Amino acid sequence: MGKIFVTRSVLNGNVSCPPSKSYTHRAIFISSLALGNSHIINPLISRDTLATIDACRAFGIKIRRRGQELIISGKDTLKIPDDVINVENSGTTMRFVTAISSLLKCGYVVITGDDSIRKRPMGPLLLALKQLGINCFSAKENDRSPIIVQGGGIGGKQVTIDGSISSQFISGILIAGACAESEISLSVVGKQVSKTYIESTINVMSKFGAEIKYSRDYKRYHIFNNRYVPTTFTIPGDFSTAALLLSAGTLLGSGITVGNLDFSLPQGDSKILEILKKIGAVISINKKNGTVKTIGTEELDGGEFDLSDTPDLLPVVAILSLKSKNPVRIYGVSHTRYKETDRLRIIASELRKLGVNTKLFPDEIMIISPKKLKNALLDSHNDHRLFMSFVIAAMLTEKSVVDGVESVDVSYPSFVQDMRRIGAKLS
Repeated sequence: MGKIFVTRSVLNGNVSCPPSKSYTHRAIFISSLALGNSHIINPLISRDTLATIDACRAFGIKIRRRGQELIISGKDTLKIPDDVINVENSGTTMRFVTAISSLLKCGYVVITGDDSIRKRPMGPLLLALKQLGINCFSAKENDRSPIIVQGGGIGGKQVTIDGSISSQFISGILIAGACAESEISLSVVGKQVSKTYIESTINVMSKFGAEIKYSRDYKRYHIFNNRYVPTTFTIPGDFSTAALLLSAGTLLGSGITVGNLDFSLPQGDSKILEILKKIGAVISINKKNGTVKTIGTEELDGGEFDLSDTPDLLPVVAILSLKSKNPVRIYGVSHTRYKETDRLRIIASELRKLGVNTKLFPDEIMIISPKKLKNALLDSHNDHRLFMSFVIAAMLTEKSVVDGVESVDVSYPSFVQDMRRIGAKLS
C-alpha cells in the first residue's frame, strides 16, 4: 500500500462535498429495474459505484455516462450474467446484487469480491432469501462470499431477518421485493442498526414509484407488488464525507466551508451537525445555500455519543476526541466490526500509537487524549474512511505517515487533492 507523509497543517477555504455514495448505489440499482430510461444527475463515480455499474451491466442493463449524469436503460427482465460478478470492495453492491439476482427467471449468479469482501457476513440475507423461496448459498458454506444465487423469482410472502449486523440486508430485500411475484411482509428481529440508511432506501424507491408501508421503529415492512417507473434523480452531497471535512475544519481550520449539501433528503450522517454542536465545535449552517462553515477550535468538550444508526461517523467522532478535554465515549457500534475492516479495533490500536488512551469494549470505545500527540506511522488497513480520518489526525502531529492512500478511490477519489488545496501538507 502507498504511504502519505503528513506534517502539521492549518486548513482554510471552501470544499464542494462529493456526491453521496449511498444514494448513488441505490439510484443505479433501482433505475436498472425500471423499464425505460432514467437519468441520474451528479452521481459519485468511485471504485465502489463503478462496481455497482459493472454489476448492473452484467445483468444486461445499458448504462451510459453523459457529462454529469448517468443514463440508465432499465429492464423488467434481467439476463443471466456471462461471468462471475466481482463487487471489488463494495459491501453495498454485494448485498444488493445478491437480493436482485433472485429476480432472474432462471440460471445462476456467482458473486464474489476482494479479500475484505470475502470476510464479510452474508448469513442473515441468505436465510431471508431462502424464506422467500430462493435457492442461495455460500460456496464455502461459511456464510461468506463467493455467493451463488439461483434465479426463479421471489415467490414467498413472509420473511424474518436479523437486523443487528447490517441494514444493507434489509435494503436489498426491499429493493428486490418491489419486483416480487406477490406482496411481502418483512419483520426484523434483534436490534435494527443503521435505520437511517433504510430510510434512504425507501426514499429512493418512492421516487421510482414503489410503495412500502413500514413501522416507526423500522422493524416491520409491507412491500407492495409494483414495478419501478423511470425518473430523473439528483444525487445529494454525501454527509458521510462532509463529516470528515467538517471534522478537519474543527480540528485544524481557520475557517472551512463545505458546500453541495442537500438538507431535504434523509441522510443519517447529517447527525454530525448535532454531534459537532454537542462536542463544542463552532459551526454555522445555511440550508438555503447548502453550506456548513466550521472554525477551528483549540479545545473541545468531549461527551458520550450513540452511533448505532450512523456507524460511518465512528472514525470522525474518534478523531474529534483528539482535541477533547474530557473523555469521549462512543457506543452502539458493534456493527462497525463488520465493515471493510474491524473499524472499532483498528481505531483503538492506531490511536494508541499517537499516545491516546483507548479502552475497547464489544460495543463501544472510550478515548482519552493527551495534551500533545506523538508522531506515528498509522495503518488504515486499506479502509478508505480510516485512511481519511487518520490523515486528518496526523495533521495534528509534527510529522507522521499514513498507509493506504489507494483506498480513497472507494468513496472520495479527490480527497488528497482537495486537502492540499485548502492547506494540508501532504507528500
